[in-house]
Amino acid sequence: MQTNDSLPRRPRGRPALHGQSYADTRDLLIRRGMELLTERGISATSIDEVLRSTQIPKGSFYHYFASKSEFTLAVMDAYHRYFCAKLTRYLGDGSQPPLTRLATFVDSACRGMERFDFKRGCLIGNLGQEVVQLEPALRLRLEQILCAWEALLAQSLKDAMTTGDLAAETDCAALAHVFWIGWEGAVLRARLVRSTEPMISFLQFFMKIAT
Repeated sequence: MQTNDSLPRRPRGRPALHGQSYADTRDLLIRRGMELLTERGISATSIDEVLRSTQIPKGSFYHYFASKSEFTLAVMDAYHRYFCAKLTRYLGDGSQPPLTRLATFVDSACRGMERFDFKRGCLIGNLGQEVVQLEPALRLRLEQILCAWEALLAQSLKDAMTTGDLAAETDCAALAHVFWIGWEGAVLRARLVRSTEPMISFLQFFMKIAT
């Protein structure tokens, strides 16, 4: 969720006639799509706007993506890779106790929300709010991505069981499931009130029910 660190930078590549290689142009479109979808969601984002903001000719879009749906899937997958790398960095930090790692992730998310003036939320959460308008393939991918995030958190919670910070009978998978359901709502509320208080309050509540 783009609530903290900047989105991944576009990699360098060999320029084509329009100044970008094929891979660079495709990545540029995806990156711009990530930026717009974290702010507005899919319904308010048009392909024309993506192309205008990247100065890529309209006729070129379908050279890279067969449809808006295929483009959206590519954007979702890129965001997923970016966010999983970030989650792994925070939740896998062996220098901190497991539950502290989660708190550090939330702190980073709060700082990111402030840095982007509460304009950017979670791309996956934004799309989830538009689920009735999404094609089945996009809905399925949303659920797959959320399940992957749950698995990463569940593993970190298992580490907390090992250290004794969580009870031995804790259902880490269920707890991780609850976290992401609540977290997406907290991010939405934070954008609404332009304050990180909902995110902090949710973490405090989650820690109480977890421990």
